[in-house]
Amino acid sequence: MIYHSLSVSRRVTRTAIRIALAILVVLGAVSAAMAASDAQSALQVPVSVHARINSNSCDNSPGPYITLSGELMLGGMDGALIFRNNRKGTHTHTEDVKVGVEILPPGETIRFAKQPSRGGVGGNPFIYVQFLDDSGGAISDEIFVGRCVQGLDQMVSFDFFHNAVANASITAGECNNTSGPYITLSGELILSGIQAKLIFRNNEDGPHEYEKDVEVGVVILPPGETISFAKQPPQGGAGGNPLIYFQFEDSGPEFFMGRCTQL
Repeated sequence: MIYHSLSVSRRVTRTAIRIALAILVVLGAVSAAMAASDAQSALQVPVSVHARINSNSCDNSPGPYITLSGELMLGGMDGALIFRNNRKGTHTHTEDVKVGVEILPPGETIRFAKQPSRGGVGGNPFIYVQFLDDSGGAISDEIFVGRCVQGLDQMVSFDFFHNAVANASITAGECNNTSGPYITLSGELILSGIQAKLIFRNNEDGPHEYEKDVEVGVVILPPGETISFAKQPPQGGAGGNPLIYFQFEDSGPEFFMGRCTQL
């Protein structure tokens, strides 16, 4: 009876192992079918800055009280899915089907309202503003906005290209031979930071006797601000099992994501 019990136990163990392996194979197949391919690229996003600088206090000590408010308006960003029947560089003819994707529509707006600490400059200083990236590099000139007692209320506008990192994930839900693969695209745009520097000077064009400027910094956009996107582009129109590439911009690099059945 002891030997019989051991034999049954071994058979049960082997059966359990086979079932567990079968489950793992099925789970692996499901995971492979649902897996997403990722692409990441550093790029520059066009941004329009519209800022208002005004003052509601002109105390001689500790200095003028400034309010800085406005918005950052982002330009659009496009991408493209490329369906290719063969890799470039082979002897076989390569035919592409390219589908445009609007990743970020133009006009996405980030608003800000800041009240920096007082300048610490008495009297009636000349006030300038300059915008900087998150490493302190200038993205605008010093812009003269006025003097406090003149009723400071000035609008400032300028355009520049802002550093960002874009991440995209692609999942294929269907690999239809006639209408082409059905793709889901999702991801995020991670923006670098923007700062503003208010500069208080007691002389407009430089003093005859040296007086040091007073500068007050303020964060307009903290680094890491994220804008998410999720898109379902029209089906590619490339039958079979095409090679799928993704491109963030027309002039950007192509990222090979895999074949449709691998996504």
